[in-house]
Amino acid sequence: MSIAFTLTVIANFVARAQGPAEPPPWLTYAPLLPLGLLLLTGLYLFALPYLGRRHERHGAKEPGMPAI
Repeated sequence: MSIAFTLTVIANFVARAQGPAEPPPWLTYAPLLPLGLLLLTGLYLFALPYLGRRHERHGAKEPGMPAI
């Protein structure tokens, strides 16, 4: 996903360097989709440790642990 984002940003720079004409809107907004996906996956990975702690705190046992 980061490669797709980087390529779309490079394409934007190349299109803007071609001349004074504005690049098409689809090219201008192309980096937003990979950037949004990177944001969502990054927030998910950020939240994983906190979600795991909450799960452990509510009495969940690790797999393979004997019941007492």
